Amino acid sequence: MRRLSILLTMIGLLSGCSLVPTGQGGSTAAGYSAEGKASYYGKRHHGNKTASGERFDQNAMTAAHRTLPFGTQVRVTNLDNDRSVVVRINDRGPYGRGRIIDVSQRAAEQLDMLRSGVVPVRVQSLD
Repeated sequence: MRRLSILLTMIGLLSGCSLVPTGQGGSTAAGYSAEGKASYYGKRHHGNKTASGERFDQNAMTAAHRTLPFGTQVRVTNLDNDRSVVVRINDRGPYGRGRIIDVSQRAAEQLDMLRSGVVPVRVQSLD
């Protein structure tokens, strides 16, 4: 009985390894469009490794998204002032409730969202 239990556990673990995790190839960028809230991350994370393996640069035009493939180019439009930027997805997140994207500090500056920290946005893929 113990061997059967170990065997079933091993099969369960191995079958989980064969699945594509959400956000790493399980989502497609073509035609993606969503509205929600955006936040930004900067100094505290500068130099840390992102989920894609590259180092986070607060001065680069990058962003974190939960499911879009790494490398996807998206237009982020601040719905409060109609400013927009193009960023490249290179990290996972955001983990804040109700947020759909985290942008770098440079992108946040161009969106004029540094003071508020969180703004309503539209995110559209360019791929």
